[in-house]
Amino acid sequence: MRFNELITYLNKGNAKLIEFHIGDNPEIFSGGSIDKALPEQVSFLEKGSPYKKELSVSKAGVILLPKEEELISIAKQKGISWAAFKDPRLAFAETLTLLTPKNTAPKEIHPKAIIKEGVQIGKNVSIGANAYVGENSIIGSDCIIHPGVVIYEKVSISKGSELHANCVIHPSTAIGENCVIHSNAVVGSEGFGFVPTSNGWFKMPQTGVVVIEDYVEIGCNSTIDRPAVGETRIGAGTKIDNLVQIGHGVITGKGCAMASQVGIAGGAQLGDGVILAGQVGVGNRVKVGDGVIASSKCGIHADIQPGEVVSGFPAISNRLWLRCSSHFKNLPEIAKALKEIKRHTSQ
Repeated sequence: MRFNELITYLNKGNAKLIEFHIGDNPEIFSGGSIDKALPEQVSFLEKGSPYKKELSVSKAGVILLPKEEELISIAKQKGISWAAFKDPRLAFAETLTLLTPKNTAPKEIHPKAIIKEGVQIGKNVSIGANAYVGENSIIGSDCIIHPGVVIYEKVSISKGSELHANCVIHPSTAIGENCVIHSNAVVGSEGFGFVPTSNGWFKMPQTGVVVIEDYVEIGCNSTIDRPAVGETRIGAGTKIDNLVQIGHGVITGKGCAMASQVGIAGGAQLGDGVILAGQVGVGNRVKVGDGVIASSKCGIHADIQPGEVVSGFPAISNRLWLRCSSHFKNLPEIAKALKEIKRHTSQ
């Protein structure tokens, strides 16, 4: 693809093109990092990027930049093709989407796939070798079921969704349109429901369901449990990283994002647009308001109001956490000084 064609495409996107320089109109085949990109590749820099110095030596054929005069000046001096955007990272993502070949899985059911009775399969569906689809399940049109996927009975998968190799979908789970479930993820498994008795733990049947709304992506080895009754629901547009555990009865809003090793206990509720960084833990039945951001390793044990940014264990305001953390390394000296004060005042 020539750079001028890319500009035409990006001008219709959401990154908001500001200005550009076609230069020698290079042909672009793929993307690369600013320090390793080749002349046939496109790269980018974000506003305030620590890699500014890499621009002057980058071999990339095209650079997508923020509207920063220093960076644009370097690009002009190098004589390379460039374009400035309000959001260059988004422009780069849109570029890779355009340059990445679409999935070409054959629209057929492999002879080694197992399809049980009562299954409904839409048009243009691909089902790979050794996949299993249980009784009375529904596979919508344009779905891709990769090899080794296990779909239990009475599962509903809406159109355009893709299930990667060896993921497992438990009974009566409902998956919306254009979802992506990555390898070895498990959706609809039994919630951790046990009642303590004098004779040990009594298992409570997990009779509820999991509902995955449209445009949800679930990473490798993540698990989403069904509850004893009712439903676990993941809101539309939510993105879940690898190794995330979502407990029984959890409800998330729309457009949430959860990084690796997040754990959400049963009955918790997340509002719209909540962002949980790596290894965040959310306690049982806790309510997290719209737009909350929790930094890495944060432990949320009480309700969080909408729009808060929290850190620490237990979670407190991020600003307060930063003030506290700046004193952690001085705690031994502070403790020593307090002991001295106490010794003098007790005499």
